[in-house]
Amino acid sequence: MILYGISTCDTCKKALRALKTAGRDVTFRDIRAEPLSEAEIAAITGEFGERAVNRQSTSYRSFNDFLRASDPEAQIAAQPTVMKRPVIRDGDRWFLGWDTEIEAALTA
Repeated sequence: MILYGISTCDTCKKALRALKTAGRDVTFRDIRAEPLSEAEIAAITGEFGERAVNRQSTSYRSFNDFLRASDPEAQIAAQPTVMKRPVIRDGDRWFLGWDTEIEAALTA
């Protein structure tokens, strides 16, 4: 299992803590320290499309008009922190965000 996020994100910390407490073998991938490859960005946007971008984030609000009009892959490539977090890959299953439903699916 891989949890993609940033080390300063409280939601990512909460998810990581819950997964480890549940005994899951999880690798944390700090997308700021170790940027995503083009293939990883394509996989994430292929799975979630426009939902992969957090349009409420400060990063997104700082985009110029060209970047705002770009596709999600270009937006995440330009500024990885615009990606909604966490993104969790558990084998072939993908999860976006962290809520009670996702927590139940991954920690049960």
